[in-house]
Amino acid sequence: MPRRTASRRLVTLLAAILVTASPALAQPAPAQPAPGDLPGRIEALPLRSSTPSGTAFLRGVPGDDAALAGELRLPPGPATARVPAVVLVHGSGGISGSTDLWARQLNEAGIAAFILDSFAGRGITSTVTDQDLLNSLAMMVDAYRALDRLAAHPRIRADRIAVMGFSKGAVAAVYSASTRFRGLYGSPQNRFAAHVGLYTPCNVRYQGDAQVAAVPIRLHHGVVDDYVPIAPCRDLVERLRAAGADATLTAYPNGQHSFDNPTSPALVSVPNAQSTRNCRMEEGADGVINLAGTNEPFVQKSSACVAIGAHTGYDPADAASVRANVRAFLKDVLFR
Repeated sequence: MPRRTASRRLVTLLAAILVTASPALAQPAPAQPAPGDLPGRIEALPLRSSTPSGTAFLRGVPGDDAALAGELRLPPGPATARVPAVVLVHGSGGISGSTDLWARQLNEAGIAAFILDSFAGRGITSTVTDQDLLNSLAMMVDAYRALDRLAAHPRIRADRIAVMGFSKGAVAAVYSASTRFRGLYGSPQNRFAAHVGLYTPCNVRYQGDAQVAAVPIRLHHGVVDDYVPIAPCRDLVERLRAAGADATLTAYPNGQHSFDNPTSPALVSVPNAQSTRNCRMEEGADGVINLAGTNEPFVQKSSACVAIGAHTGYDPADAASVRANVRAFLKDVLFR
């Protein structure tokens, strides 16, 4: 037998022996993430905003300057392609793994995701136990500034930018459709193409809040949510539709608060959470928020209707449904 042939057979035999003796060597390499699961490009974008109190916001007073930022994730594709985008506005707990998952799924659909951070630039980690750290309406100013920032970006279609918010951030996402609030804090040349709110606090009735832009508004809410109940959102959507708005509410039968968050167990007690589930409020004179039907101002830390303690929790079936519903809606609206 030629010496070279014998050497090749010996190498083959030794390799077979090593694989047999060490099964781990025979295992395939770990699967790599599919290209669609990853952004084509990530950019950290600074933006300027302001921090009004709730009363100042309603009076049209912007408040102190705030230096914020967000992460823009562009979907895979040609480096010069212009794509639609969604501004993601986090809730009281800040940016979570669920926010990351939404961004990835938007990228898979060919949509850019801008993860807006309303907390870090203001030195805030969470508002769960103290909602007075940042009024929900102030986050609407942030959303408008994010809209302007993206509308000027060379890779983003300025007329195809939607906003989507979660809990506290859903106030910014849903009520930014208001023609009044856009007139106070938005830019005349830019408007959101769609508004999406998950488990939105709808229990404050603002003056003229049913007068909105002629764009679709979609609310998604868990039926068993005891942190932010669904009933006030049913009332809001009824008022919007009566005024001619394109607004709907989709209810999820087993949905707790944050039911779309796969990093959460099925039921989590949040014993120190401030919840206004027992409160109904309305805007009174000069931007003051009163308890509904009274002239008594609402005070987050002392009004008797404020409850302490609530629940959150993940529901796989409802989470899959809301992700499918939102993705289908955004693809339909943003790729027209």
